[in-house]
Amino acid sequence: MQFLRLFRTTTFRLAVIYLLLFLVAVLPVLGFIYWSTATLLERQVDEILSAEVVGLEEIYRGRQLAGLIEVVTARANRGDGALYMLARSDGSALAGNLKSWPVTRSDPHGRLTFNYRQRGVQGKRPARGEYFLLSGGVQLLVGRDVSQMRQVQRLILNALAAALAATIGLGMFGGVVTSRRMMQRLEAITRTSRNIIAGDLTQRVRLKGAGDEIDQLADNLNAMLDQIERLMMGMREVADNIAHDLKTPLTRLRNRIEGALIAPAGRADHASALERALEETDQILKTFNALLSIARLEAGAIATRAEPLDLKDVAGGVIELYEPFAEERQVRLVLDAASPARMRGHSELLSQALANLVDNAIKFSPAGGTIRVRVARRAEPPAVEISVADDGPGIPAADRERVLSRFVRLEASRNTPGSGLGLSLVSAVVHLHEGRLELEAAHREAPHGLLARLVFPAEI
Repeated sequence: MQFLRLFRTTTFRLAVIYLLLFLVAVLPVLGFIYWSTATLLERQVDEILSAEVVGLEEIYRGRQLAGLIEVVTARANRGDGALYMLARSDGSALAGNLKSWPVTRSDPHGRLTFNYRQRGVQGKRPARGEYFLLSGGVQLLVGRDVSQMRQVQRLILNALAAALAATIGLGMFGGVVTSRRMMQRLEAITRTSRNIIAGDLTQRVRLKGAGDEIDQLADNLNAMLDQIERLMMGMREVADNIAHDLKTPLTRLRNRIEGALIAPAGRADHASALERALEETDQILKTFNALLSIARLEAGAIATRAEPLDLKDVAGGVIELYEPFAEERQVRLVLDAASPARMRGHSELLSQALANLVDNAIKFSPAGGTIRVRVARRAEPPAVEISVADDGPGIPAADRERVLSRFVRLEASRNTPGSGLGLSLVSAVVHLHEGRLELEAAHREAPHGLLARLVFPAEI
């Protein structure tokens, strides 16, 4: 049953199709080889016969019938495969090595073919000849034994048939071997898929290392499975983080509403409690909106509506928006955007990502600090970048990958406002624009400050 499945595979069918196409192309060539070889052999015999007849005709004109009989008798006794029959008009033999006048047939070229019996040999042998009528009704038949020529033709035909049969056999064998190999590789992918469907998301398709299309398919499947596993883990982490990070503000919100309800009517702090409850509600809504935006970005549900833009304009708008906040925190905002940095992208999403970086930089920079926003263009490979550098505490190298996850906050006390979703949103926007986010220390000489760099493909 397993063997019969090979004949139903696409690979085997393709092998059969290619084999049939090969046979369609090769059969005319083989036929031409056989026809040209057989024609050449027959032409050689015909040329010998024509020369023989011309010579005998000249002998007859010069030496008359007696001389012709003498020459025909001498040549008939040589035993070199030449056949002669010189006869009167009534068919009685005058000379030659044929016992009687044979039954002849004419081929399309006008040559005579006949079978004759050789002395001392059983059975008839094939011959090819030419007929000549002399004066006085004397008939002359000159022929050549072509049994060896027929054997050569059969050998050539058998060789071509054997080559054709070997080609078909090798093609079928190659189709079976290729199909079996392909089935084994596809069955490995199928088994892995079944295990994944059963719930084991850690399964991956093993690569053969050949670099062929099956390896490319397996590599893409593994990348897709990695992404699915990351999304599943992200969903679990989001559920856990929502339960952990939103429990406290929801509890505070409930307590404040409950306190306002049980307090005596008309108290002045009712309005203050409601304002604080409203602030808590706004912060919770912001958290949910950020989670929704990240999920939609990672799922590709937000169309990029890519349009030509200049990161210099994006940076200028964000700096103008955050200058009052920076002045309030006694932090200086500096924009370095000397040259254009053009790309294709979603200006609102890029502005939001840059705004998150600038907002984090202002929150964590000390009073008197400086935040530098730089826009630049790279030549090789063509790329544009926008970076934000601050004088804050920075992020340890071991945590720079972790902070891109949802609800991750390095501040243990969590006194600084925020939900830990800012860098996650930035990472999702960068991924949507096929760019990359790089985090490193802003100052080489001192282990503090953070440099966040967004790199995107440039518009060529």
